[in-house]
Amino acid sequence: MQAMRRLVRVLVVLGVAVVTTSAQGPTAAPATPTPATPATPAAPAPKAATTSSNITGVLAKGGQFNTFIRLLKSTGVASQIDNQVSNGGNGITVFAPTDNAFQSLPSGTLNSLSDQDKNALVQYHVVSTAIPMSQFDTVSNPLRTQAGSASPGEYPLNVTSEGQQVNITTGVVNATVANSLYSEDSLVVYQVDKVLLPQKLFGTAEAPGPAPLAPAKKKGKTPATVADSPEAEASPDATTASLAPARLTTGGGLAAALALAGVWWGL
Repeated sequence: MQAMRRLVRVLVVLGVAVVTTSAQGPTAAPATPTPATPATPAAPAPKAATTSSNITGVLAKGGQFNTFIRLLKSTGVASQIDNQVSNGGNGITVFAPTDNAFQSLPSGTLNSLSDQDKNALVQYHVVSTAIPMSQFDTVSNPLRTQAGSASPGEYPLNVTSEGQQVNITTGVVNATVANSLYSEDSLVVYQVDKVLLPQKLFGTAEAPGPAPLAPAKKKGKTPATVADSPEAEASPDATTASLAPARLTTGGGLAAALALAGVWWGL
C-alpha cells in the first residue's frame, strides 16, 4: 500500500515537471549582434569656378583694363583664351595694355580698323606659351603671337630682358612690361604701358629724315657777269658820244687827202 503511494507521488512529480517544461518552451538562442555599417564619407563638393582661368576676370581685378576687356569680348578672343587654358597644353601669355595706353593712341585709331583687323590686334597681344618673368631672357626672338606670322612686315614681336625689366619691340612701338598681374602654369598675364602695334596693320616706324645739305661754297672769286657790271651797262647817250669823235676823225682825214691830191695835180 505504501509502495503504491510512493509510485503515485513519483508519477505526480514527473507529470508536474513535464507540464512545467512544456510551458516554458525551448530556450531562445542568444541574438547575434549586427555589425554597424561604417558611414560612407560624403563626396567632396565640387570646387566653385574661380577666375584663375578667366582672362577677363583677371583683368577686371586689375581695375584699369576696361578697353582691352571690351576688345577681348567683342572679338571673341576672351572665350578662345579661356578654352585654351582649360584644355592644357603649353599655356598662354597675355600682354594687357592699360586704358591709358589706349588713350595715348592717335584719335580714331581703333575706329579705323575693320573687325578682322581688331581681332588681329588683340591676338597680337597673346602668345601660345606661358612665359614666366624669369624666362624672358631665354626666349627666341621674334616671338610668334596668335596673330600670325613673325616674319618682317607681318606680326613679329621681340623681347629683351635686363634684370627685372622687360622691353617689347614691335617695329612700330617700344613698350615695357610694367607689372605681372597673374602667373600660373597655364596662364600668365602682364601689364604693358603701350598698345602693341604690329607692322602688318600700322607699318614700320619711319626714322626722321636727314637735314637738307647746305649748298657748297665755291672757292675763289666768282667772275661778274656782264649784266652785273656797271661799266657794261652803257646808256644810249654814252654810245652816241663815243661815236661822234670817230665821225669827226674820219671826215678830217678825207679833207686832208683831197687837199694833197689837189696840190699834186697842180704840179
